[in-house]
Amino acid sequence: MIGSLRGTVLERVPGSTAGELLIEVGGVGYRVAVPTGTLAVADVGVGLFVHVHTHVREDAIILYGFATRAERQCFDALLGVHGVGPALALALLSTHAPAVLQRIVVTEDADALTLVPGVGRKTAVRLLLELRARFDVLELGDGIDLVGDSRGGGSADPRAGALADVRAALAGLGYGADEVRAAIATLPADDEVGVEDPAVLLRHALRELSGAR
Repeated sequence: MIGSLRGTVLERVPGSTAGELLIEVGGVGYRVAVPTGTLAVADVGVGLFVHVHTHVREDAIILYGFATRAERQCFDALLGVHGVGPALALALLSTHAPAVLQRIVVTEDADALTLVPGVGRKTAVRLLLELRARFDVLELGDGIDLVGDSRGGGSADPRAGALADVRAALAGLGYGADEVRAAIATLPADDEVGVEDPAVLLRHALRELSGAR
């Protein structure tokens, strides 16, 4: 089974609730389905490291890639829930970052889950019940694993986690990868107040994006 890939992004194909990357590793191109948060940090021609879940079916072997270890952990946990397949798991992670999804489960926020395409009220309540036990044992980190980035999936940098939440939130709101990257670039510097609060950073990013459109 393939557990990770480190290579160069050759193609990126966005979708409504997920996307696909073509990553070249040692001369071989791997098609990898990814949530929109991971798609947002992938640039064509640039190196990228992704944690991989290898999904084996009778008719195909499909790779699902994630920029953080936390995303892959959540994906694995979601697949363990009755009625949740890879497509719905990607949609959940494209709408809510791992730490946000964990908070939603802990606080039993069914309304937040209904923001995910394809999830109605009854499904949201069932997911909360089934995910509680699974998410209680997860220790989620939000560091982005890019080529040359030593932070890894368990980064202790709280700003990294906040930025991951903002990326996922903007992608879930329908902003494109280029818009997300531009908005992230305008966020306050490390020494300014509120830079570790995802809500503060998201408001700043949305103000920038509303002015650009």
